[in-house]
Amino acid sequence: MHSSVTLTLNGESRVFQGPADGPLSVAALLTILGLDSRKVAVERNEEIVPRSRYAETWLASGDSLEIVHFIGGG
Repeated sequence: MHSSVTLTLNGESRVFQGPADGPLSVAALLTILGLDSRKVAVERNEEIVPRSRYAETWLASGDSLEIVHFIGGG
């Protein structure tokens, strides 16, 4: 059974379905959102999440996230 997680994402409340085999991680959320983890920065509850910890940082209902995309160009 999938569990739902309510998160505030960039100021907007959204509900996500967690995986059947456990809690939702930052890495899994980025996959759901279709974002490349190498091109974003993630802040969870006002603390930066190191990229090396995305797979082991678990999200819970009520968490507040800010995700910033890096865009290259000239």
